[in-house]
Amino acid sequence: MEYQLSKQKIDELNEEVLFLKGTKRKEIAEQLEYAKSLGDLSENAEYLQAREDQAKTEERIAQIEEILKSAVVIEKHHSNMVEVGSTVVVKKSGSSTTQKYEIVGSEEADMSQGKISNMSPLGVALFGKKKGEVVKFKTPAGITQYEIIDIE
Repeated sequence: MEYQLSKQKIDELNEEVLFLKGTKRKEIAEQLEYAKSLGDLSENAEYLQAREDQAKTEERIAQIEEILKSAVVIEKHHSNMVEVGSTVVVKKSGSSTTQKYEIVGSEEADMSQGKISNMSPLGVALFGKKKGEVVKFKTPAGITQYEIIDIE
């Protein structure tokens, strides 16, 4: 699977994997040593917690490495069409307010920051469209319509 990521997101993931492989693994090793010193491992909550933390950390490391291995850096082409990396200003039909979204790869999507996935219903509807066009897409509440006000 190919992951479309910004250079910033790739840098963040590289930093995270370095932290997990270095600092976090060391912390877990220390927790395991301490827990082992407490005695019987079969009833040792500290040991079980440290092992669970270790498993989660190793799983996250593997996940990040897989993403980075197949990551493609998003390059903005500054076109007049919506693409991954575009920032789009839209207005919902029947509304007077506009909303601004950045179209990103699915790994970067974060609605609280206005970043929507290119694979989301709105992202798919907007992709390849131009300023002034109206897009329709299906949501759980029914068909939703947006007008593209601007593309940055």
